[in-house]
Amino acid sequence: MKPKTMAYVSLFAALTAIGAFIKIPIPYIPFTLQIVPVYLAGALLGPRLGLYSQLCYIGIGLIGVPVFAEGGGLGYIFKPTFGYLIGYAAGSFMNGYLIQKYDLKKPFSIFLANLSTLAIVYAVGCFWLYGAMKWIIEKPLSLSDTLLFGAVLPMPGDLLLCILCSVLIHRMQPQFSRLSSKRVKAG
Repeated sequence: MKPKTMAYVSLFAALTAIGAFIKIPIPYIPFTLQIVPVYLAGALLGPRLGLYSQLCYIGIGLIGVPVFAEGGGLGYIFKPTFGYLIGYAAGSFMNGYLIQKYDLKKPFSIFLANLSTLAIVYAVGCFWLYGAMKWIIEKPLSLSDTLLFGAVLPMPGDLLLCILCSVLIHRMQPQFSRLSSKRVKAG
């Protein structure tokens, strides 16, 4: 990987960490701005580098740097919210894949790609939340409570971020495509 590429991957990992500290506490799952760099990384860096940025973020947190919403360390995998972090990596890849494969440039089509990312994050996050509450914390949530706390309560804010990021990505794509073409020419 070239130094410039590593810088982009690191930048989006750092932005995800910053987003973790901008939070609104709601029961079980704090609402954070972490989803913003997830959308942006996939859309602007592409599927592979978007995935790497989120894996870098997760790796830094798991080695003990307190970059997650509730700290860091290897024990974080036992937290009910760890599934959302896995969802960020998968979602960033999917967002980049859809935008790249279908050459999405209009805000509405980008919104649909972002929405698929959000669906992946919620699916993985709720699955992990349900399992962690039942088998690790031993305070099981019903399926309806899992969906309520894991998806329904944070959804209005996440949908707003989904819309805002669609416009932001639409405006930033030309600059990133110019940078990408310079990397190809220089490489």
